[in-house]
Amino acid sequence: MAELVVSTEEQATLEQWVRRPKSAQALALRAGIVLDCASGMSNTAVARRRRVTKQMVGKWRSRFVHRRVAGLLDEPRCGAPRTVEDAQIEAVLVRTLESVPRDATHWSTRAMAEASGLSHMTIQRIWKAFGLEPQRSETFKLSTDPQFVEKVRDIVGLYLAPPERALVLCLDEKTQIQALDRSQPVLPMRPGQAERRSHDYLRHGTTTLFAALDAKTGKVVGGLHRRHRSVEFRKFLDRIERAVPAGLDVHLILDNYGTPKTARIRQWLAKRPHYHVHFTPTSASWINLVERFFALLTEKQIRRGIHRSTRELEQAIRPYLDTYNETAKPFVWTKTADQILASLARFCQRTSVTGH
Repeated sequence: MAELVVSTEEQATLEQWVRRPKSAQALALRAGIVLDCASGMSNTAVARRRRVTKQMVGKWRSRFVHRRVAGLLDEPRCGAPRTVEDAQIEAVLVRTLESVPRDATHWSTRAMAEASGLSHMTIQRIWKAFGLEPQRSETFKLSTDPQFVEKVRDIVGLYLAPPERALVLCLDEKTQIQALDRSQPVLPMRPGQAERRSHDYLRHGTTTLFAALDAKTGKVVGGLHRRHRSVEFRKFLDRIERAVPAGLDVHLILDNYGTPKTARIRQWLAKRPHYHVHFTPTSASWINLVERFFALLTEKQIRRGIHRSTRELEQAIRPYLDTYNETAKPFVWTKTADQILASLARFCQRTSVTGH
């Protein structure tokens, strides 16, 4: 294994790439690997720490030994000689990550090309090489629930090790499902032409679907109501009660909305000690498996459906529930609570480094 020695100047550059708040992840990872190797760690230890393969560690160790810092920026390729210097690439990366154009919220390839003096195709290749997509933006929200850790461990424990002689039901309501009709007839798909529909639509009312997903079988008990008050929620609980075999405990996983916490529902639950309620953390509906079923319902039945009345909408949802239950399979939860919490901790650390 080649000996890796880092000069003072090289170490400063590598540390800058690792610590820069908006460094490209690929470049920061490569710099971190080299710094770990320079500290005397073995390839195996570095791979374990950085969560990469030993082959990757060996690759960047060797690249640094033979090409020094420049070896982390670009891999020599066959073909015409390079016309873009490493300094130009770094300048594009820094500008992309740490600034915005005067007239926009993010860079485009042509705007960056004009600012850097390179072609827009060159900018595109640089961004692709370092996994940068300024045109994309994703959303997130972290839970601030003071009992977040306890609730995650509780619910994930039910998924991974459900209690004996008990049902685990993931329950939620999908509210404001709109009955929508397009303002003009839909043009069907043809060879060489996708289905076409008008961009505007007509609203014909809304309905609410209460759903309880059996975590073990994947089957769903559903109930449609025009409103979603405690009255309707209690009716749905009565429906669940009729569907549950006698002699079983029932563990209900619920989101933190107000309906299940009303006096009417608390009284209903108090009369049935075999029901156990587990609330998800605030702003963490992703941990409730029934949300996965709602996503399927939206994708397969609601998003492209044409419904000229609320009644038509409900008549479309009910058969879907029956068809779904005929071949229902459970959604398999794979991550442990420790893995989830560790992943969130890493995400929090990254967001805190940005200073926002």
